[in-house]
Amino acid sequence: MPAPTETPDMRLHVRSAPPAGYPREAAAWSPSAGADFAGRRRAFLEMCLRSPAPPNLKAPYYELARLAMGGAAHEGILDAALDYIDVRQDCADFIIHAILRLLYQLPDAPLSPALWARCRATVLGFKYWPDEPGEDSLCTWTENHQILYASAAYLAGQLYPHETFRNSGRSGLELMAAARPRIARWLDLRFRTGFSEWLSHVYYDEDLAALLSLVDFCGDEELARRAAMVTDLVLFDMALNSLRGVFGSSHGRSYEESKKHAACEATTDTSALLFGQGSPTRADNMSAVCFALSPRYRMPQVLYDIANDQARPVLVNRQRMGIRVEEASRWGLGFKDPEDGMVWLSLEAYTHPRTINLMVRMMDAYRWWGNWYFAPLRRQRRLIRIAGRLGLLPLVARAFARDITRNLRSEVNLYTYRTPDYMLSTAQDYRAGYGGDQQHIWQATLAADAVCFTTHPARREGPTPNYWAGSGTLPRAAQVENVALAVYNIDTAPGLYLTNRLLFTHAWLPQAAFDEVVERDGWVLARKGEGYLALRSQRPYRWSEERWRGLPCEVVAEGKENIWVCELGRRACDGDFAAFCQRIVAAPLSFGRLRVRYRSPSQGLLEFGWRGPLRREGVPLSLHGYPRYDNPYAQAGFDPAEITIALGQRRLRLVWADARREIVE
Repeated sequence: MPAPTETPDMRLHVRSAPPAGYPREAAAWSPSAGADFAGRRRAFLEMCLRSPAPPNLKAPYYELARLAMGGAAHEGILDAALDYIDVRQDCADFIIHAILRLLYQLPDAPLSPALWARCRATVLGFKYWPDEPGEDSLCTWTENHQILYASAAYLAGQLYPHETFRNSGRSGLELMAAARPRIARWLDLRFRTGFSEWLSHVYYDEDLAALLSLVDFCGDEELARRAAMVTDLVLFDMALNSLRGVFGSSHGRSYEESKKHAACEATTDTSALLFGQGSPTRADNMSAVCFALSPRYRMPQVLYDIANDQARPVLVNRQRMGIRVEEASRWGLGFKDPEDGMVWLSLEAYTHPRTINLMVRMMDAYRWWGNWYFAPLRRQRRLIRIAGRLGLLPLVARAFARDITRNLRSEVNLYTYRTPDYMLSTAQDYRAGYGGDQQHIWQATLAADAVCFTTHPARREGPTPNYWAGSGTLPRAAQVENVALAVYNIDTAPGLYLTNRLLFTHAWLPQAAFDEVVERDGWVLARKGEGYLALRSQRPYRWSEERWRGLPCEVVAEGKENIWVCELGRRACDGDFAAFCQRIVAAPLSFGRLRVRYRSPSQGLLEFGWRGPLRREGVPLSLHGYPRYDNPYAQAGFDPAEITIALGQRRLRLVWADARREIVE
């Protein structure tokens, strides 16, 4: 097993050749026009059968699809997957769900006896929770990892109830008993408060794989039903916040390539399969295979209808997700029990002043000081120890909070505005001035690659936060319908984790992805199809040397204080592109220090700054306290007892108290 301080090697090392006739090139996705789910499912599984598995950790899922279609699996990939789990590399929990699905769903598959024996041994030898023995660099604590580990533990225990699991020494029944309350609490918070990894086009894929394992194989019918209900809500989130298969919204966690290119989103294949939106890319997806193979989950038709309600002239969706550490008692949480600590870690509240003492105790109890992911804490271990002995940890955490709580994903209020030609999405007034890690605050989406967003880069390269993923300092951003305003005030105070040294902000605007790009009077204006985008920086801008498909793609504005204005339009409302450009350029716009007044052609006078409300024509607009859902399809207050989703005569009613899932087709 590698030393836990080593950088995780997140690759499968396949040691044997594929079977005869194994495909060499990826096959095309070719469902018939207007295909229903059965047709898309068949086309997806045929694509998997006729394609090699992708060269990433999700490869084992594609071998399951191949087996389900009667093909010969590449046992070398499955062997490599078992190797990966056995040495406890990070993300082994992604892979073990493929092995569990193989054991549960395809027990008669034509695999060698040696491979079947390895599957059993691996499941019985795995580490399912950080309280079990062993020092490693597994990430077990983030929101998606917690449900992956807890559900894997439950299903492994259910599969081998009277066997002894070698790592923990527990029986399968004991493993189930430990995992059930963790699963139940996770599901409860997701229904009531949504996801701290909000709208993640990376980690919703992992959540869905774990949820479908529970739906398909959990013998506890109530738990399985609750998992199906949360699955419904994840898909509802995707349907609300996607444009033609591009999950181009604000995200709680995102990475550079998935922000820039829809083909790299982990949810792309799932959208294609379930919603008929876009095409699978097999880039980094496992949930689509799980949906295609699922014997029990069927998406309610109303969710498909909502995802395809793209001709609606305007969709406004407001929703709130996540919890605040300051409201611990509301959610039955404290700051002493490690089980509560794991809930805090699901929103990555590592060094919040109220959680830091518990975090240090968990670091000791779970042998996390050597974990690669906690290297920043390990570097400050001496300071942490001294401050702990003096009872000063909360004070230190408070003093450096803007830097060291950059991972924290607390309550967020989300606003998405969608038309047939564009979508704009923002995390409203979210943690302005704090460091960011992987949060993606706002984005304009016109097509798969025709997107625009701004960030303050944390550093040129390295782990998140870096140049395009995350933020050195988060902006104060706000959106009203088709206009977004982002105010940057870069924090230059010395940090324990990261000190900001890049004193500029920048925008991703890939010229090659648009049909037209023009520059006029400080504005960058772009067209894609019948959708329009206008971007303005308070400070003078320049195009950097960075290129995408041979053309400039990065707009840079120097200065630690800056304001970016983005307005979207469309031919149906704004006339031709020339007319849109003329109105934008002629619109009165003035900047003060960290304040903007913009008389938008579509919204009227907008006023916003680093402090104070967002005003439209002098009237303050709410940026906080949103409902759980507020859109044409669902009205549900925050912490709802039930959620009803409807379009036309079709309806989905989810009642949490008694795990009731009512579907009207």
